[in-house]
Amino acid sequence: MRTREVDATAVQTLLAAAVAAPSIHNTQPWRFGLDADNGSVEVRAAAGRRLPMTDPDLRARHLSVGAAVFNLRVAAAHLGWEPVVRLLPDADDPELLAIVHLAGAGEDGPPSLRPLYEAVERRHSSRMPFTGRPVPEAIVTEMIAAARTQGARLEVPDIVGTRRLLRLTRTGEVRNASHPGRTAEAHGCLTAPGLDSGYGVPVTAVGALDASGRIPMRDFTGRLPVPRLPALHFERHAQVALLWTARDRREDWLRAGQALQHVLLTATSYGVRTSILHQAMEWTDLRAAVSGSQQRCPQLLIRFGYGPEGGRTPRAAAYAASSPTPGPAVSGGRTALPG
Repeated sequence: MRTREVDATAVQTLLAAAVAAPSIHNTQPWRFGLDADNGSVEVRAAAGRRLPMTDPDLRARHLSVGAAVFNLRVAAAHLGWEPVVRLLPDADDPELLAIVHLAGAGEDGPPSLRPLYEAVERRHSSRMPFTGRPVPEAIVTEMIAAARTQGARLEVPDIVGTRRLLRLTRTGEVRNASHPGRTAEAHGCLTAPGLDSGYGVPVTAVGALDASGRIPMRDFTGRLPVPRLPALHFERHAQVALLWTARDRREDWLRAGQALQHVLLTATSYGVRTSILHQAMEWTDLRAAVSGSQQRCPQLLIRFGYGPEGGRTPRAAAYAASSPTPGPAVSGGRTALPG
């Protein structure tokens, strides 16, 4: 068995995949550190990239970091490693959310993750109307299985259940739009055309609103005098899936984030578009209503279907622009990696 060297090229591949993960309002709330001596990547929370109004308990931040951890695992498998993950490894260091150890696995890496690597770059949230053509049951079954392998559950409701979940999401969106603090926070995540800060949501990627009001897409712009698409008619019968966990601890949120990304990459690999509906989860009573009488902890809704590719959102550079080499020195010791 031959183990790949953790060189600068490998680190660049790993981090490019990690930062391609979705995050709440594209805040990218993660930082990475490489310990080249034992071949591991530390994944930390970026304390300055939080949304105190939208995400006061940091649940969505953990989901976002979990998605980045899963992308790291996929890239590691692509490079031939067996990624071994420890969640919340140090109780005295709450900002250290995960350690991904790059164990030697030979040339091929884990077969279950390798095929997803191509989808990492192609996955983008699509905030546009879908065609309404149903996604085949076989693909939906794979999406459900993907969530389960990461310790979460994905439930696809019937028409009545779908309408109920969309109503709760719409209520959350209406509340957000009428809450000055949350509106200001969302506006602060917008980036103007031509201004690429590496974070936030460009106005050009915001997408359209549903003219019929059936699909409650998040309105980042509100009454801001910025260019926007006209309202469009979205699919009449939306397909949504509820991602949930049995418990609601920090480690469950991190697992749910990995499950989210596994589901999104599985869908992308089949040409299925996705977008995330999180508004109902941002209000305690609405999140409880989503759960209903069942003993479950809802984390978010995934809208999926066929339609146009989503607009790209910026990503912060994985390496400092002033670095004279393709990546940080990895000859030994621990190296902090911008993310």
